[in-house]
Amino acid sequence: MQPSWKPIWETESGRQCAMVLRLENVVAGYDEGGDVLKGVNLEVEKNSITCIIGPNGAGKSTVLRSISGLLKPRIGSITFQDRAIAGMKPRQILALGIVQVPQNHSLFNDMTVRENIRLGGYLLRDSSLVARRLQELEELFPLIKERANDRAGDLSGGQQRTVEIARGLMLDPALVLLDEPSLGLAPKVLKQVLATATQLREMGKTVLLVEQNARSALHISTHGVVMESGRVRLTGSSQEILHNPEIGHLYLGGSLSSHTSQDDATNSVELPVRTSDTQEMP
Repeated sequence: MQPSWKPIWETESGRQCAMVLRLENVVAGYDEGGDVLKGVNLEVEKNSITCIIGPNGAGKSTVLRSISGLLKPRIGSITFQDRAIAGMKPRQILALGIVQVPQNHSLFNDMTVRENIRLGGYLLRDSSLVARRLQELEELFPLIKERANDRAGDLSGGQQRTVEIARGLMLDPALVLLDEPSLGLAPKVLKQVLATATQLREMGKTVLLVEQNARSALHISTHGVVMESGRVRLTGSSQEILHNPEIGHLYLGGSLSSHTSQDDATNSVELPVRTSDTQEMP
């Protein structure tokens, strides 16, 4: 039976793009509670940065947990590189090339920076490969080499986030899920952390990003996704989302692209409901 979707889609410019990830009618929730995701449809282009924005409780982080296997969808399908992964265990999904960097602090404070990063390669049985990956990360992130023997707990919040991302790269994933990477960080550190997402794309990786600082995140993204009440309400290029007057008014009282504040008023918005939740990214 032929799949109901094509892994290749075409942009407005006519350029064909490979789809690395697709969620179709995904419904998910926690324990005996109600559904948090209520039929999510989402496509992620290979070697892109796709940013999911929306108010608290929209289901943004739940989307990432469903993809990484930390939460099993109740209904729907998740396809990664033409392979169905919904219901797989996190370890299996990790081995396929999907890494999630959680929003909460996940380093071992009393271990060194190098020791924390080495933990990211626990699936690698070749010690020489582990050493080579670690060396590559030290070259990519000078901080790793400079602070390699320091306690992780002695690093600043932004530095710790960099180490967490580097640890996720030990397995050389194809898809990196970043959940609120700037959470709890000072505004001046925001650009530094988001710049890491750009670095990942330059390395040929695909990034799916959930971020509370909508304007800043969209500026470094290629695509934007707006969620509300467990559903995808709007998708498009990041520039389309930035210049959408409805979204700009609901979020910041003006255009997302021109507002200078670092604050993101995503806690109390109600996004416009589209007639279809299956709209594809242009």
